[in-house]
Amino acid sequence: MPTTTLVTGAARGLGAAIARQLGVRGHHVIVNYRTDSDGAAGVVDDIEAAGGTASSARADVTDPEAVDALVTGILARHGRIDTVVVNANTAPPPFAPLAALSWTDFLNKVTGELAGAFHITKSVLGPMRAQGDGRIVYIGSTAADYVGEGRLAHGTAKSALTTFARHVAAESGRDGVSVLVVAPGAVRTPATAGILAGDRGEVLARESVLGRILEPEDVAAAVALAADPALRPATGTVLRVDGGWSVLVGGPAS
Repeated sequence: MPTTTLVTGAARGLGAAIARQLGVRGHHVIVNYRTDSDGAAGVVDDIEAAGGTASSARADVTDPEAVDALVTGILARHGRIDTVVVNANTAPPPFAPLAALSWTDFLNKVTGELAGAFHITKSVLGPMRAQGDGRIVYIGSTAADYVGEGRLAHGTAKSALTTFARHVAAESGRDGVSVLVVAPGAVRTPATAGILAGDRGEVLARESVLGRILEPEDVAAAVALAADPALRPATGTVLRVDGGWSVLVGGPAS
C-alpha cells in the first residue's frame, strides 16, 4: 500500500515540486491548496502522468475547522496519514527593517506561519500516534540563522517554526513520529523570481557549490529524504539545503 502523504500549499512553486517528487517515489500525495484549484489539478495530473497516484484537497491550513475536515476526509478515504509536509506559505514575508515594519505586518507573518503549522500538526498527531508511526517535515528557512537584509519578520517566524518543530519531536518521538525541518536558502520560484533577478542572483549562483541558484527540485529531493522512515533517528533536527552558501560565505553577504 502506498504511503499516504499530505503536502500543504502544493498547487505551485516549491510545494508542487515536493508533491511531484514524493509522487514518483511511491507516495500517494494529497495536494492541498487554498484557492488555486487549477494548479492543484495540474500537479495531480503531473504525478499521475509519471506513474504515481494523487488527489487534491482544498483547505485553508490557518483555519482549524478546515484543517480538521481535511484530515478527517483523508482518514476516511485512506485509513491513515503517514507523512505530512508543512509547506504552505500562509503569510508572505514583509522584507523590511524594524523602523519600517508595522506591528500588524510583523504579527501577521509570525502568527500566519505558526497557525499553518500548529493546526495541521495538532490534527494529524492523534492518528499518527494511534498507528504508531508517522513523519512530519516542516519547510523552514536559513533566514532563521541570519540577521539583516530586512529578514526580521521572516527570520523570527522561521526561528519560531524550528523551535515548534523541536517541541513536537520531543513530545511525539516515543510514539513513533519523527519530525524534521528542511531549511532551504534562496530558491528560484515564481514568488522569488523578481528578487533573485540581476546582480543578486549572480552573486548567489557564484557562491554556491552548484554554480547556480537552488531550484524547487533541489529542495524537493531533500524533503523526500527527510520523509524516509530511515531518517527517524534524526528526529528534531534541521536539514540545511543552501548550496553550501553558509560554509562558502558564512553570512548574509548577498
